[in-house]
Amino acid sequence: MTTPVVGIDIGGTKTAAALVDRTGRVLERREAPTPARSGPGAVLDTAARLASDLLGAAAGPVGVGTAGTVDPATGGIRYATDSLPGWTGTPVADALANRLGREVRVTNDVNAAALGECWAGAGRDRAHVLLVAVGTGLGGAIVRNGRVEAGARGAAGEVGHLPAPGAERLRCGCGRYGHLEAIASGSGLAAAYVIETGTHVTGRTVADRAAAGDGVAQQVVERAGAVLGAALAGLVALLDPDAVLVAGGAAGPLLPSASVAYSAEVPAGWADVPLLPATLGADAVVVGAARLTIDRPDLERTDG
Repeated sequence: MTTPVVGIDIGGTKTAAALVDRTGRVLERREAPTPARSGPGAVLDTAARLASDLLGAAAGPVGVGTAGTVDPATGGIRYATDSLPGWTGTPVADALANRLGREVRVTNDVNAAALGECWAGAGRDRAHVLLVAVGTGLGGAIVRNGRVEAGARGAAGEVGHLPAPGAERLRCGCGRYGHLEAIASGSGLAAAYVIETGTHVTGRTVADRAAAGDGVAQQVVERAGAVLGAALAGLVALLDPDAVLVAGGAAGPLLPSASVAYSAEVPAGWADVPLLPATLGADAVVVGAARLTIDRPDLERTDG
């Protein structure tokens, strides 16, 4: 079958839907702000509206990559942060299937990004991949034999909660201190800069100041990147991937120091495992969500 399929990306800030061909190329795209504060019903209505515009040209089920931990058995949300209030417990697969009249398959957004990158991005033709997404927070996904590894709760790959040196005074999004996300993320950069300067700015601003020559900002960014790179080197020895991909809006500033630390720390037996920037950008989640509809990877939900 060569008819395109539809993938949806539901995030705390924006929701997108795309028509994707069978090579992973985005043919059409729709996007709208996520009405997160209006509740799950409004979020689902927005996703359904965007997807409906594309369904006439699409075949088969609809795939969804969403923020939150997804129950692989039900396609519902086990846990979500307050970026999507009330999202925990939302039966995303069933609710969207009812709205769209189509079968719906759901996975976490970082898992979807990993599937997308392995299908049509930096992980193409690699069977075993670790992807880390560096944004406001820090997420991860493990792909083995081309399929996302779900784990017992649909949450395998959450590397952000690994203990990390240098993060002891920094608070993770989970509420605890000392985790990798607390230092190697946009929120981590912002928190570390406050500790050093007393100035409250965003992580993006910290990165911009580092690029402009702010010495303190440079120190914060380089430290975060070095901690990330060392952690990824350790994970390579544990997971034995073909490649490590780094994605996300906050990844760029951390990559130079992360690459140096990774090369220095990766064990000799895995020295040929590259650390690579992801290449699909904002399309990664919709492309990976579309992939869910084609070959039924581990973290999928089938309705009907």
